[in-house]
Amino acid sequence: MNTNITYRKASENDIDYLLDLRMKTMNPHYIDSNLPTDKETTLQRILYQFDKAHIILLNDEAVGLLKINKADDKTEVLQLQIDPSQQGKGLGKTILTAILQEASAAGKTVALSVLKTNKAQHLYTSLGFKTVDEDEHSFFMEFKGTMASH
Repeated sequence: MNTNITYRKASENDIDYLLDLRMKTMNPHYIDSNLPTDKETTLQRILYQFDKAHIILLNDEAVGLLKINKADDKTEVLQLQIDPSQQGKGLGKTILTAILQEASAAGKTVALSVLKTNKAQHLYTSLGFKTVDEDEHSFFMEFKGTMASH
């Protein structure tokens, strides 16, 4: 697949797109987890650390959101959402692999959380993430070390 993945910083003009994306990608999981799906709650999740939000572009077309926090010792994938029409094509894996390679080279841990109802956890496990903690709704996962498995 010829994928030209680029990113641009999200702006206020993207809020409507992000609301729609989040409802399409996350609401089924929130419903399964008995978590709120109202517009106000959804908007709060979008605006959480909004300065770290990037629109994922595939051949210059918006296909998702990557919200990432790169600290000195750790890279946190806060949110990764791919439009359902683009899921299953390896985009998430390609994006995460690049993040893991960059973090590995810098000796950083990569952390994320995933709802227990979200099948994306299988992708994270296949890339080498390990569950380090959990709460009622989510698994907290970390990737440490290098890309090559030993």
